[in-house]
Amino acid sequence: MILERDNWQEIFATIKKNKLRTFLTCMGVGWGIFMLVIMLGAGNGLKHGILNDFAGTATNSFFMWAQKTSKSYKGMKPGRNFNFNNADAMALGQLDEIGVLSPQNSLGDYDGSNNVTRGIKVGAFQVRGSYPNISKIEYIKLAKGRFLNELDIKEKRKICIIGPRVREVLFKKDEETIGQYIKVNGIYFKVVGEMITTGNGEQAREQSSRIQIPFSTFQNAFNYGDVIGWFSISSKAGMPCSVTEEKVMSVLKDRHKIALEDNLALGHWNMETEFVKLNGLFAGIEGLIWFVGIGTLIAGVIGISNIMLIIVKERTKEIGVKRAIGATPYDVITQIMLESVFLTAIAGIIGLWVSILLLEGLDNLIGRDAPMFQNPTVDISVAIKALIILIVAGAFAGLIPARKASAVNPVEALRSE
Repeated sequence: MILERDNWQEIFATIKKNKLRTFLTCMGVGWGIFMLVIMLGAGNGLKHGILNDFAGTATNSFFMWAQKTSKSYKGMKPGRNFNFNNADAMALGQLDEIGVLSPQNSLGDYDGSNNVTRGIKVGAFQVRGSYPNISKIEYIKLAKGRFLNELDIKEKRKICIIGPRVREVLFKKDEETIGQYIKVNGIYFKVVGEMITTGNGEQAREQSSRIQIPFSTFQNAFNYGDVIGWFSISSKAGMPCSVTEEKVMSVLKDRHKIALEDNLALGHWNMETEFVKLNGLFAGIEGLIWFVGIGTLIAGVIGISNIMLIIVKERTKEIGVKRAIGATPYDVITQIMLESVFLTAIAGIIGLWVSILLLEGLDNLIGRDAPMFQNPTVDISVAIKALIILIVAGAFAGLIPARKASAVNPVEALRSE
């Protein structure tokens, strides 16, 4: 029945006879799937752009730094300054909940004062004292050379790994950097590696202008004593960051005589919490997009159903003739539903094709110029699912007109004008 030539000739004859009506009807369906895919693509572009900021850092990590106390405790007034120290790191290292503990220090900022020189060249860069295990929390990719190791920490070696911006400012274009020396606050450091920028926007600029040196060397060379600027910490697998964070805060508050209810003394930022919030937000956005998109599709499908009802009314006499010469109700239903599904599928495929082309063009046009909006595309499986939903809806759209057509009395139909 579906592959019978007569049925298709009849469908195409109807379409040819009513070109404008068919076009406007299909336009509603095509516009529905077009808007659904475009909205999904735009939502994905926003999601990819924002979540890209998390790409360079482990999502089960958090960061903690010292601030001023805000409450009095054991005779000490509020507003007291304090610093983390090496003994704190030793105490935190005993916590079973911690997967990676990496103390950090920083000298200057990536757009701070001129603190790094090489010959007559001067640059303003962030110099960071780190442990090798920071690479387990922050994604660090090397262009050449090596990263920090445990011997660097143990022997307090004066070595460094530089970012792309540092190389650009202090070295000539084709000059070899490995084995060369740069001077930080009057102290020479040997370059042993070059990093590649992995983030976007502000994060990328900061990474590009960073110089990594061994943490122990940092404390020794710049007279920091045993001071630690902040802790980068990740939880063990399966352990929620919030639990580990609470344990760490409890230990540090106890060690520095801080009131348990003082929530301002320890600055902290939980990557896992923020990541979960954003994922929840985008899940809600995606749900809203599907709700609006499906509603638009239904409106288009209802248009198809109404047109099919008109077609059935127009062809009442023709249907009566078919019934009179032996066509069964099943034959009539199949004919009407086939036409409905055909119109829906054609409109859906065209709308889907145009929307995917537009998203691909937008993706190529934007590139990396808009870090907050990246890769606004839709997975092909999602697009196909939307098309299948549309075709099924088209079948249901043709069901009511088809049942009406199958109920036509041949005698009454032949009498109709």
